[in-house]
Amino acid sequence: MHLGRPRTASVTVACAALMVSGCGMGDDVMATIGMPPSQTTAVGANAQNFDGPPVLGPGDEPDLVVTPEQRSFLDALMESGVKPSSDLSALNIGSCVCQARAANQSDQVVWDFIMPMVRGDVRDSYGESVAAPAGQVNAATADYIRIATDTLC
Repeated sequence: MHLGRPRTASVTVACAALMVSGCGMGDDVMATIGMPPSQTTAVGANAQNFDGPPVLGPGDEPDLVVTPEQRSFLDALMESGVKPSSDLSALNIGSCVCQARAANQSDQVVWDFIMPMVRGDVRDSYGESVAAPAGQVNAATADYIRIATDTLC
C-alpha cells in the first residue's frame, strides 16, 4: 500500500485551487505574483475604460511585479540553465514547491507533484508539442525544487 498518493492528490488539488483563486497559505508567496491592484480592472477587446487604469488590448501583457526574493529565484533559475517559458510560469512552479513544503510533504511527493508542471513548462519553452528529453526535465525539476526551497520558501 502506497501512502503518498492521497497526499499527492490533496496537494495537487490545493495548489490548483490556489492557482485559480490567487490565494495562498502565505500571502507573501502568492499575493505578489499577479498584477498590482491598480491593474485588476476589465481587460480585453470589449472592455471599456471609464477614467480608470488603461485597458489592455489582446496580446498586451502588464508588467509583472516581483519581490526581491522572487527576482532572486528567477535569476538563480537562469544561472542554473533553466529557461522557463515565462517568469509567471516559473513563479507558479516555485510557489507550488513552497506550498508542498509548507504542507510537510516528503521529497518524493514534492517531486511527483512538481515534475509534471516542469515537464509542461519545458515543452512550452520550446514552443512545440514535442516531449522534452527526460534528462532535461529531471534536471530542471531538481533545480526548481532546490532553488525554490532556498530562495522562496
